Amino acid sequence: MNNSATSGVNSSSSLTDQDVQAIDRLRTSYSRFASELGKVIVGQKAAIEQVAICLFARRHALLMGVPGLAKTLLVSKIAETMSLDFSRIQFTPDLMPMDITGTDILQETQQGRREFQFIKGPIFANIVLADEINRAPPKTQAALLEAMQEQRVTVLGKTFELASPFMVLATQNPVEQEGTYPLPEAQLDRFMFLVELDYPNEEEEIQIARTTTGDDHVTLSALMGADEIIAHQRLVRHLPVPDHIYQYAARLVRKTRPLGDSAPNWLKPFVSWGAGPRAVQNLILGAKSRAALLGSYMVRMEDIQHVAKPVLTHRIITTFAAQAEGVTAKQIVQRLVEEME
Repeated sequence: MNNSATSGVNSSSSLTDQDVQAIDRLRTSYSRFASELGKVIVGQKAAIEQVAICLFARRHALLMGVPGLAKTLLVSKIAETMSLDFSRIQFTPDLMPMDITGTDILQETQQGRREFQFIKGPIFANIVLADEINRAPPKTQAALLEAMQEQRVTVLGKTFELASPFMVLATQNPVEQEGTYPLPEAQLDRFMFLVELDYPNEEEEIQIARTTTGDDHVTLSALMGADEIIAHQRLVRHLPVPDHIYQYAARLVRKTRPLGDSAPNWLKPFVSWGAGPRAVQNLILGAKSRAALLGSYMVRMEDIQHVAKPVLTHRIITTFAAQAEGVTAKQIVQRLVEEME
């Protein structure tokens, strides 16, 4: 772990002594956080890291995985360790936007008058789990857009601010597509990361069986409160980024666009649309957050390469030719990163 200036670069040049100390505290807190989650979540270390990166970057994540990989459990336990308000929304075909945002209800006051009173929906929480988000129609999915982008909700012309920190963690099943509504590209683009959860290995699966088939109930310790998390989120924004990292992020994203001059010839038959400018922003923010969590005082090339797949995979729309040949967006991103090394 590189915590000092190297290669003639003053990595802490734009950080105060207080910032440096805060990064050290964040690294220690993240280590405790990962260890605490490990009491309940077996494996899935990459998913835990990626969700933490999104949290401290003040962004949202889409969790993709087959049933039984602890997606819902992971989200609820993160809220528990962070001492944050947690809300779960089970998306179904009959779910309405007001079921998410809340609505005005006619109530009778103590004076006998009838007045409309706004009843808050489950979106008013620090961490919101949108479970199986693709099971609700687009109209309902769109109820999340304003909250995710502006951190506020507008209902019947009235605007309500959401408390900080605020994070939406949505889940999807990549296998079962019957009766689902694919997320539109505008919705997908609001998610910083596509977090893919894989099957556990044999040793992890045995441990899952041992720890989940008994009577033991594990209660996790609350490690951070809302104020501390907000302070860490501000700290992440202050982390220095060398100019060549900005250039790398922009070049990488531009290579995903088949109609641009930067795209390699092999990519053009496989991609119909590439990533937009929000991808560059999220590459930089994701790299900043990862660097801070690992205790680095500046963003390194390995940080931005590490976040390239979760940032870009869901922002690349592949063609029928790619699907016919079994070429995935994840493979395309991997090849682009390898060619830029």
